[in-house]
Amino acid sequence: MKIVMVGEAATHQQELAAELATPATFVALPREAHESPEWDDQIDGADVLVAMRFKRSTPAPRFRLLHAPGAGLDGVDFAALPAGCTVCNVFEHEIPMAEYAMACLLEHQIALASVGAAFNSDTFAQAYLGRQPRGELYGKTLLIIGFGRIGQAVAVRARAFGIRVVAISSRAQGGRVEGPMDEAYTEAEVLAQLPRADFVVLSCPLNAHTRGSFGAAQLAAMKPSAVLINIARAAVVDQAALYEALKAQRIARAFLDVWYQYPAGEGDNVQPASQRFEALPNAFCTPHVSGWTHGLFERRYRLIAQNIDRLARGEPLHNVVAGN
Repeated sequence: MKIVMVGEAATHQQELAAELATPATFVALPREAHESPEWDDQIDGADVLVAMRFKRSTPAPRFRLLHAPGAGLDGVDFAALPAGCTVCNVFEHEIPMAEYAMACLLEHQIALASVGAAFNSDTFAQAYLGRQPRGELYGKTLLIIGFGRIGQAVAVRARAFGIRVVAISSRAQGGRVEGPMDEAYTEAEVLAQLPRADFVVLSCPLNAHTRGSFGAAQLAAMKPSAVLINIARAAVVDQAALYEALKAQRIARAFLDVWYQYPAGEGDNVQPASQRFEALPNAFCTPHVSGWTHGLFERRYRLIAQNIDRLARGEPLHNVVAGN
């Protein structure tokens, strides 16, 4: 079994090899091999290409299975894939991403790091006597836009804190949807529900329908004390509208972990957005780390190994997105 691993995926060869029952030969290629034909001779004839992206303007090399080591497939040009290629993905990111979302909610309410950093024995008495009450998560309302694996994982944890969960889902009917929520509505009802929310979590996929779907109208519908948390894709939110809403303090805060541009490889010092969100006092910015945990990679590459073993045995694959 020939397995080609591209970019960041190539750093996880050991995890994949440890879980495989099938004998395999590995080829590690740089990130640029996602789009450049320069390495196609090394990809050609592979049984499995493990890569998050694949684009070609020239005829594609031959491989049987494109296995994305993640869930999002917006970086794959399906029309460029070789004939007969199957595409599979994996999830498992919902656990750390839901923990990240909860950390954002708690950070906004408690600000534990800054409170701790400000502690000083010399000023303790004044700080103690002058302390001000803070908010609680208990009793707050969380609107989750996109109620798939990530949204539901956030909901489970939020409800444990006594938060009321309102789900926005295309599957919502009669105020309900399968999963841990208190109420559910369709995308057409978002504007009517936004004024209720203390927190809004974006966890929907990026597609033609959702791209730019959270714009000036949606931001204007949020109450001034509300907080936006984007763990979906940056392009779901209109960049200019978000920047202006934060700058004008029309919403209280935004936690941003996903960005509008990413580096193509080493040395590509690309800016994440056209505006410096990190310069705004009410923007909390992180470099796409919400799902980046040791446990994530262990779970994902275990599942990829199981699929490769199934491919070797001629058995049906799990998480098939396209192809057989």
